Amino acid sequence: MNTLPNPQTPLYNHALPQIEAWLQQQGCVRDETDIHCWELEHPQWSARICLDIEELQITYRDRRAGTVVQRSFKYSCSRAAVEEAIFAGP
Repeated sequence: MNTLPNPQTPLYNHALPQIEAWLQQQGCVRDETDIHCWELEHPQWSARICLDIEELQITYRDRRAGTVVQRSFKYSCSRAAVEEAIFAGP
């Protein structure tokens, strides 16, 4: 199950192991105590990505500005669109 569908495929058409593999490929690390959440570290910001029932919830912490930004993306969004939005940062 390492093969991901076409990037234009909505996330709801991905099996959970595919979404988890995708997050790992992007450098995310699973939270060991809250296994539906993933952490991502960048020099200027960090993000917590949680796989909720109806959407992905992302909480960014901007190290430079000291701000917190929250975003959410429905699983009906394509993986490519979500990837571009999430991994660009806050």
